[in-house]
This record gives sequence, structure tokens and C-alpha cells, in this order.
Amino acid sequence: MERKVFRLNGFAVLLVLLVLAGALAAAWQSTLSGADPMPFEEGLPEGVGPLIALTIVWAVFAAIVATGFTVINPNEAKVVQFLGRYVGSLSAAGFQWVLPLTTKQRVTLRVRNFETAKLKVNDADGNPVEIAAVVVYKVVDTARAAFSVDDYEEYVAIQSEAAVRHLATSHPYDAHEEGRTSLRDGAEVAGELTAELRERTDLAGVEVMEARITHLAYAPEIAQAMLVRQQAAQVVAARTRIVEGAVGMVGLALDRLSEQGVVELDEERKAQMVSNLLVVLCGDRATQPVVNAGSLYA
Repeated sequence: MERKVFRLNGFAVLLVLLVLAGALAAAWQSTLSGADPMPFEEGLPEGVGPLIALTIVWAVFAAIVATGFTVINPNEAKVVQFLGRYVGSLSAAGFQWVLPLTTKQRVTLRVRNFETAKLKVNDADGNPVEIAAVVVYKVVDTARAAFSVDDYEEYVAIQSEAAVRHLATSHPYDAHEEGRTSLRDGAEVAGELTAELRERTDLAGVEVMEARITHLAYAPEIAQAMLVRQQAAQVVAARTRIVEGAVGMVGLALDRLSEQGVVELDEERKAQMVSNLLVVLCGDRATQPVVNAGSLYA
């Protein structure tokens, strides 16, 4: 699990090194100002030997301390390791200093997104469809992102493809039954895909923020046949509505004629009137009216 690493402000540590360097330079100047101008004829001046050793110690110390300096950009983190051991993660932006002799692996915390390739799979009814989705995610646990999987970006991409395939095989392209979820139900399908991806990518320390289908179509080899089927289904649905409305209008007309006593019709005449009204109301073309100028019972 992710944990915070010990850190100091990089400028403060750099200032300490500069102060030590200044003190060392002042000591050199003080020692050499009172020394013999020809020091090497009789050996090193007094006090130079310890300064040389001190300078070497400072140089080694500064070189070691300098390995701890690092720069963190906004929405970025670095995973710190010391000799192969996970020490912690650093996400505070700016010039920072952490334990020296450590390796630092960069991990971005920015929101990222990608679109899967167009996959050709069979839906729940066995029809081949083409489907693609866009996935929006970000890293929320840098330790798991760095150590739980080899490459968290590739891991998310592969798991997204697997989740999209599983989604496509679990639902039909178009639901022909009441209460059945289809791939065309955008909100429900997106919620299901997002939930499955969150479960799959939690191991890698990644949070999937959103996943939505961006491309959905029948495969080219059955696209024309499915288009004809969809058109036929729409025609049947439209005709059903027309017939329901026409029957209601005919019943209303007969009831009104009977209530208001406009005309008395026997069963045969009622059947003929119903037939004529249904032809007029349900026909897909305009009808030509015929006016009967003779007796109704001739």
C-alpha cells in the first residue's frame, strides 16, 4: 500500500550545503593567508592537512546528499526505493529532498483516457457486432501501480478490452423483449462497464472514473439483413398503434351514434360501417369516398 516518504524542502538542504561550503572556503582562506609563500619546500603549512581531509569528506557528503534531490511536477508522484526496498511515495509538487542513494520512479496522477480498438464479438443472441469504448481513469495508489503489475497502462488497456468483450456477450444488440437490457441502453450499459472495470483494475491502484461505448454496429456481413429486420419491426409497431387507435375511434363513433340516436343500425350495417372505417383509418394510402345517394336499405 502507498505511504508517504520522509522529505525536506530541497532549497533548505541546498542552503545547508552552501553554508558548509562557505565555511570550508573561509577556513582555507584563513589558513593560507598566514602560511609561508613557499610551502612545498619544507612540507605543507600547518593546518592544511586537516583541511584537505575535511574538504574530501565534504565533497563525498555533498555528492551523497545530492542524490536525494528531485523535482515533482503538479499531478505527479515519484515512488522512492532504497536498494530495492519500497520507502514511500512523494507527491508534493516542487523541489524536494528525500533519502539519498534512492531510486525514484515517476508515476503520473493526471486523468487519462483512451479508446479501445473496434472489437468484433458475438452478442448474447449470437449476432456479430462491432463495439468500442472510451475509458477514463487515473492512478490513486502509486505503490500498487508501480509494483503490483509490470505496466499499469498496458494492464488497464488489456482489462478494458476484456471487459468490453464480456459486456458485448452478456447483452443483445437490441432487446426484443420487455425488461431486457440491450447494448443500446447507454446509461445502464455504461454503469455496468464502469463497475466491472473498477473491480478489474483495483489491483493496479487505478480508479476508473467513467467508461462508455463509443462505437456500436452490426458486423458488415449481417448489417443489411439486420437493417431490414429493424425496419420490419418498426413497421409492425407502427401498424399496431394505428390499429389500436382505429379500433378505439370506431368504437367511439358507434357509441356516440347510439347514445345520441342519430341512426339505428342493425348488426349487418354496423359490421359494414366498421369495415369501412377500418379501411379508411388503417390504410396507408388516401381513400376515395363514395356517397350513397339511394336508400340505406335498398
